Amino acid sequence: MSRTWVIVAESSRAKIYEAETAAADLVEREDMVHPEGRLHERDLVSDRPGHDSGEAGSGPHVLDEHTPAHIEEMHRFAREIAGRLEQGLNDKAYDRLVLVAPPKFLGALRDALPQGVAGLVAETLHKDLVQHSTEEVRQQVQTLL
Repeated sequence: MSRTWVIVAESSRAKIYEAETAAADLVEREDMVHPEGRLHERDLVSDRPGHDSGEAGSGPHVLDEHTPAHIEEMHRFAREIAGRLEQGLNDKAYDRLVLVAPPKFLGALRDALPQGVAGLVAETLHKDLVQHSTEEVRQQVQTLL
């Protein structure tokens, strides 16, 4: 028997489904929420970028962040999901993974996966299905199970 976890995610929410077999129904195991993923940049950053008066003759300039806060939040949530998947691997809760997410978040999630977890990713699907019902998700991933 090959237990498959189907991870349906985007920057502010992720659902973990399980299918005991390729023909089995999907069962929702967990719903992870990351409200910061929905915030606007201005709500994530508490202040304007800092200023530096500069050295003599160089003039003032702005000390800005290199990565926008909403991108940092996306990566933070991807690491949180990756941690949960690593825990599932350690608990021997699944044998293979299917990742479903919009392209940008899917890339962040794949980058965050530890090597052991990444080795169990059998399929990926570039779609945003987080707001869809379990049955709709099942229809979309049927051939990937």
